[in-house]
Amino acid sequence: MHGLGYDSARDVLYVATHTGMFQLLPKAKKTRRIGDSRQDTMGFTVVSPELFLGSGHPDLRDELPSHLGLIRSTDDARSWQPMSLLGKADFHVLRARKEIVYGFDSRGERLLGSVDSGKTWKELQAPEALVDLAIDPKDAKHLLASGEAVLYESTDGAGTWKVVATGLAGHLAWPSSRRVYVADLAGSVLSAPSASGPWRPRGVLGSPVAALLSLYERPLFVALHDGTIAQSTNGGATWKVRSTP
Repeated sequence: MHGLGYDSARDVLYVATHTGMFQLLPKAKKTRRIGDSRQDTMGFTVVSPELFLGSGHPDLRDELPSHLGLIRSTDDARSWQPMSLLGKADFHVLRARKEIVYGFDSRGERLLGSVDSGKTWKELQAPEALVDLAIDPKDAKHLLASGEAVLYESTDGAGTWKVVATGLAGHLAWPSSRRVYVADLAGSVLSAPSASGPWRPRGVLGSPVAALLSLYERPLFVALHDGTIAQSTNGGATWKVRSTP
């Protein structure tokens, strides 16, 4: 699993994987495949219920370049259309707030930004190869990024960065101006009142995390590398399994 997205209006969790898109419906104990595509969706984000953005590699049955650039879906991930940078970018991290989109292109190890929903792009400063990136829900120029062992903060839309934590890295979630989360590479969850910290332990998952998601004070969701999806309603202190492979 590579990414998670959430439609709060319908309480549906979307899961981007190496072999296609899946969704977890309310009260369901298993995810179900969306369509029959085996597209490898790497970067993934739900901008709104009407717009999903993604990146990665095509189903081998499709006659497309090996790198999809930015793709979009307007039908709940049942189908995808090329949007920009086809054959030129492989976004492993995609984050968006309305029309503003940030993407880390693993192919060129570059951070790109867009102010028109991904139609056009500008290269930004990347502090290093990024594991994840989160956007302040109140300010789209305020960013938190994770490298391999360092957390970085930018207040000018990735023009400049400062180190805010060392020896800490992983997947990020920024659901409100009062709370930021990181699920580190060992499977522990920490939180802070702001991007600059201080970071405090919250809970332990016991397994490395493949994706972390929380939006607008909604529950925290994690996807584990073994295919398990878990949910927390108390800020990561305890977790309940929502779906198993």
